[in-house]
Amino acid sequence: MENFNKEILKQLYVPASASHKGQNGKLMIIGGSRLFHSASLWSLQIASKVVDMVFYSSVEENNSLVHELKKEFRGGIVVPRGEMEAYIEEADAVLIGPGMLRSEKELKTENEKLKTIEDINTLEDEGEQSYYLTKYLLAKYPEKQWVIDAGALQMLEPEWLLPLIKRPILTPHLQELDRVFSGITEEKVGEMAKQFNCVILLKGEKDLVCSPDKCVAVPGGNAGMTKGGTGDVLAGLVAALVCKNEPFLAAVAGSYINKKAGEALFERVGYYFNASELANEIPRVMKQLLF
Repeated sequence: MENFNKEILKQLYVPASASHKGQNGKLMIIGGSRLFHSASLWSLQIASKVVDMVFYSSVEENNSLVHELKKEFRGGIVVPRGEMEAYIEEADAVLIGPGMLRSEKELKTENEKLKTIEDINTLEDEGEQSYYLTKYLLAKYPEKQWVIDAGALQMLEPEWLLPLIKRPILTPHLQELDRVFSGITEEKVGEMAKQFNCVILLKGEKDLVCSPDKCVAVPGGNAGMTKGGTGDVLAGLVAALVCKNEPFLAAVAGSYINKKAGEALFERVGYYFNASELANEIPRVMKQLLF
């Protein structure tokens, strides 16, 4: 395992002064549920500060919330669930999972009744929706750059990753890691990254980022970052970065920047900050680190 070296940040893409709209990243975010409204909005909040365009697709209730927020938030397009596929095709990367629910049911890998997104949207159980929507989209768009988080990650079957052309990024905490790769220990994360050709960002007091080739430990942060929503901010940041950077670099840099933003907030307010404040602090930290 390697220790984090800040020099890696010099490899990050920085928009050129002559660039124009759309050249600096387009991200699709698929997330949210009737229970969890804020999670995908925190991902949206930070991503809209990094890339040129964010396409956002959630359940109808969350789409309505974002329409209201667009009085202040103008960096994205709200996409009905039934229309998301056209925007997936346009996006450089897709984040799926923040705020989506999981199901404890035994679900069939194959279900002949669920052949389209419209079919999946008819399911009453939103955890089942998470399972079949994730499976459907990964299978249909293997050429896309995927970031898999939260509810989609908890419903993931690891073999769905194998056909993907670009290395997906998984963003679990330890319990989610065990749910996806049953019985795995932290010491085996690198082996799973190699077996399934993915990048795993294991969140913790020290984040551990593993690709099939190497692992890096990213220290930092503080107990203020245990609050709900900070992981959604991290997922949105990593997904925005991977629009213009390779997956391992995006995951390592996103982890470090997120932790440094938490440390900057601690200097001003101690542990007493929330996910929205973390999202607002990240651009200040990025300016200090990258310019």
